[in-house]
Amino acid sequence: MADVLTSEQRHRCMSHIRNKNTSPELKVRKMVHSMGFRYRLHVDTLPGKPDLVFPRMKKVIFVHGCFWHLHSCKYGSVKPTTNADFWKAKREDNKERDSRNREKLFQKGWQVLCIWECETKNESELKSRLIEYLE
Repeated sequence: MADVLTSEQRHRCMSHIRNKNTSPELKVRKMVHSMGFRYRLHVDTLPGKPDLVFPRMKKVIFVHGCFWHLHSCKYGSVKPTTNADFWKAKREDNKERDSRNREKLFQKGWQVLCIWECETKNESELKSRLIEYLE
């Protein structure tokens, strides 16, 4: 199916996609805060600038968008038809970079939890997963 937007409209849409403070990230932050945990945000001295950092526990949480980080769910398996080669390479690079960053964090003694955007839709499962990880 052809893109229904002009290249100018598509560019404007794509340029407004944020890499911080996304809806799934805010949902996770709100839930973690309501559980009584305090954290730091986007610590740039750690590999990958984790979304939530719990320095005392040496734990971090990444909240990944399914499309951008090639999750195996229906949202992550969407294949853009416009400029397909570029997007395939970009998303694969994201996935490889995530893997390298996780490995670097493990080597530094950090525990890592990755929450996928699709997992934030079921709040009860998300909360139990966060409790299990943080307690």
